[in-house]
Amino acid sequence: METETVVHERPITLKDVKANPKVRKLIDGANEVMKAMGYTEHGHRHVGVVASITRYILEQIGAPQRDVELGQIAAYLHDIGNVINRIDHPISGANIAWTILNEMGMEPAEIAPILGAIGNHEELAGSPVSAISAALILADKSDVHFSRVQNPIMDTFDIHDRVNYAVQKSRVEVLPHEGTIELTLEIDTSYASVMEYFEIFLERMVACRRAAETLGLKFALRVNGVKLE
Repeated sequence: METETVVHERPITLKDVKANPKVRKLIDGANEVMKAMGYTEHGHRHVGVVASITRYILEQIGAPQRDVELGQIAAYLHDIGNVINRIDHPISGANIAWTILNEMGMEPAEIAPILGAIGNHEELAGSPVSAISAALILADKSDVHFSRVQNPIMDTFDIHDRVNYAVQKSRVEVLPHEGTIELTLEIDTSYASVMEYFEIFLERMVACRRAAETLGLKFALRVNGVKLE
């Protein structure tokens, strides 16, 4: 049985994607898989935050408005592959995104950069292949926060739980006059040390540096008031 493709007379927007019931159920399912595996929150809160940060970054660098919209859609769908498995979720997620966006009537020329961004958002196997991709990487890796911890029993926290729980505030800021994109963190060191943050997130910070360079910027990290470049 062939899947029916709806042809839209206007461009597909993030609002359309958010309203798609399949998208909502798949994101719910992806987070359930992550929760069962002991991971931090990867549901609607996370993808919503990442979409907002992606929009902010692209707007600050002067990206075309349609690219800003496509970047937000990529961000909202970037973790949908977790509904299958954490392993290779960027690739499975890109395949799921193709099916959904094609069904919704999005032009393949617009789907293509979304798939590239989703397929390259992980630090171990991905690369910042475009401005959309780079903005998504920076936004995704910047969402470290105590509200992402899904384990209700603090005594059983692993290092990922403790580090996320320790981060009380996180903020991304583009500083054009300095040519820098800065991630600011406030870490409560009674839960986890700054060194533990780097122990589990060093590869993510390297990915952020590469993504920032793709946008013609330097990446800086400010932890408890101390700037690290």
